[in-house]
Amino acid sequence: MKTANYTDLRNNLKGYLDTVVDDCEPLIIHRSSNASVVVISLEEYNAIKETAHLTSSSEMMKRIRSAEKSIKNGAGKKINIADL
Repeated sequence: MKTANYTDLRNNLKGYLDTVVDDCEPLIIHRSSNASVVVISLEEYNAIKETAHLTSSSEMMKRIRSAEKSIKNGAGKKINIADL
C-alpha cells in the first residue's frame, strides 16, 4: 500500500490518483496533526459497498455458503467465459 503526506499529494495529485486507479491499490495520506485518510478508486469503493450489501443479508449469506459447499462437493458447472 502506498503512502504520501499531504504536501506531496498536493504537489503530485494527478500521478497519485492515476496510480490508485491503474494499480487498484489504496493510497494512505498522512496529515500532520490530523487523522490519516485513504484514497481508493471508484471501482474499489463500489466493490466494497456491494460486498457490504450482500453480507448484510442473512438469506444471501446462506445461499452463498450453500453454493460454495455445492462447488466444493463437485456439483459446480464449468463454463467458458468467452462463450458468454
